[in-house]
Amino acid sequence: MRLFNSASLYAMFVFMTEDEKKTMDDPAQPPATEFGETQSVLALEHMTGHCRGTVTWLWQPSVHLRLGPYGHMHVAEEFDAAREGWAARIFRAESGYEIETAEGAELWVNGEPVTSKGLNQHDTIEFGNNGPMSRCHIYDSKHPMRESVGGIFGDAFAYFRSSRQPLAKRLARTCRQAASGLAGKTTILFRFSVVLAIVALAWLVYQQGKINTLQNTQIESGVAELENFSSSLARSQEEALRSEDLEALSQELRGQLATTAERVTDIERRSEASAKVVATSMSSVLFLQGAWGFKEKDGDRMLRIVVDANGKPIPMPSGLPSLSLDGTGPVAERQFTGTGFVIGDNGLIVTNKHVGAPWDYDANVKMMLAQGLEPVMTRFIAYIPGLSDAVPVELVRSSETADVALLRQTEQVFQTKGLRLAGAPPAPGDEIILMGYPTGLRSMLAQAGESFVEALRETGETGFWSVAERLAVAGRIMPLASRGIVGGVSRETIAYDAETTHGGSGGPVLDVYGNVVAVNTAILPEYGGSNLGVPVARVRELLDQVASN
Repeated sequence: MRLFNSASLYAMFVFMTEDEKKTMDDPAQPPATEFGETQSVLALEHMTGHCRGTVTWLWQPSVHLRLGPYGHMHVAEEFDAAREGWAARIFRAESGYEIETAEGAELWVNGEPVTSKGLNQHDTIEFGNNGPMSRCHIYDSKHPMRESVGGIFGDAFAYFRSSRQPLAKRLARTCRQAASGLAGKTTILFRFSVVLAIVALAWLVYQQGKINTLQNTQIESGVAELENFSSSLARSQEEALRSEDLEALSQELRGQLATTAERVTDIERRSEASAKVVATSMSSVLFLQGAWGFKEKDGDRMLRIVVDANGKPIPMPSGLPSLSLDGTGPVAERQFTGTGFVIGDNGLIVTNKHVGAPWDYDANVKMMLAQGLEPVMTRFIAYIPGLSDAVPVELVRSSETADVALLRQTEQVFQTKGLRLAGAPPAPGDEIILMGYPTGLRSMLAQAGESFVEALRETGETGFWSVAERLAVAGRIMPLASRGIVGGVSRETIAYDAETTHGGSGGPVLDVYGNVVAVNTAILPEYGGSNLGVPVARVRELLDQVASN
């Protein structure tokens, strides 16, 4: 068994007495043990005093410990009564090492005063008031000496460098020796720390794997959502008129325009009361046109279409245009149209929440938010029948529980008398009048006539915004009216069968006296063209919330 390393032997030699050194140099003096025998060694690690940080090694059967004037530890095999400062005697017994106090001295072991006591591993000994406090280390077959990690690898490297074995065998034995040393010659604390570190590393690797999987899933979902948004963008752009669409529309108008005009005229002529309501309410029913996109949360960059050097969109593998914050093309916008109406005398505009804040009803938004983006309105305007210029509008407040929202002008452009809100909900069977802009631009083009459409086709002004501007200048922005019967009433909805379609969302539902009883919100084609409206009571709740703030 290995008992000492070079540092240990040096420390042992430093604390030997002169007689002990002579004994080592005397070849006639027999060794204490035969070669190969196991001998226990006691080491006193001094933690305080002038000899703090040093170690006194004791391997003799019996030694006497004496303290110098400054508390230094001296070791002697023979007791000399002429000298002062004797502190204790340590000797080897059958059960190990024992210590006994010298006459007139004081000794504490583990904080308890003793005169004689057996020593155990890691006992703390305090030699009087002036002596050092020392920690006891016993090295024997039960308590082998522990090596440092550096020493273990140093021994392994020394073997690898000096061995004359073949390279493969030498490398294998070096690795085996290092592993064996780390497993058997290091402290339990070190081994526990290594195991704990391995477990912690494995846990971190596992967690990182989960994070990577989640990130990959989010990235894939983000790409899918980006494709969905790009697809929706493409669909919204398809809804805008293109030059080639005008020819087909012109042909359709030749056969359908008369029928459409007759239907509208017939509706308005059904009763004198209905005609009066339509005429007086028309100027308060607005055509809403807007676009929205995504912006980075902590910056000003907008999500844009990626284009090449020639300005042409770069498609994704799906064929849809690529979108990026670093794109140099136009902003990726979702365009929409809707209907709103002015109420009261303060110029507030009522519409649907899915018109005033369209992103709240878009499935792409949640994933876009996770990608560090946020939806913003890029342009939001309103056209008033009879006026040629658009009015910028903005969202004031939207309901948390109903599909209704309030808008206002950002610039005070118009002042028109708003519609009145009914004091009570309608009853099933009551007649109602629904006003709005179903199909958006297409319905107004149908009313404008074939010559107007032909002029657009010739000039090529078929853009989403330019068509509305041309209609406004020509005085062609007018809402359509349809009449129906209330089929059902509840606190949340009112159902009726007035004819409409997309684009009419947010339009007023009027009774025969011209009072607003609901806000048009949804179409139920599976129920014979029935529609749903938000009762006007929910509009009053929203107005109260705005007034309280």
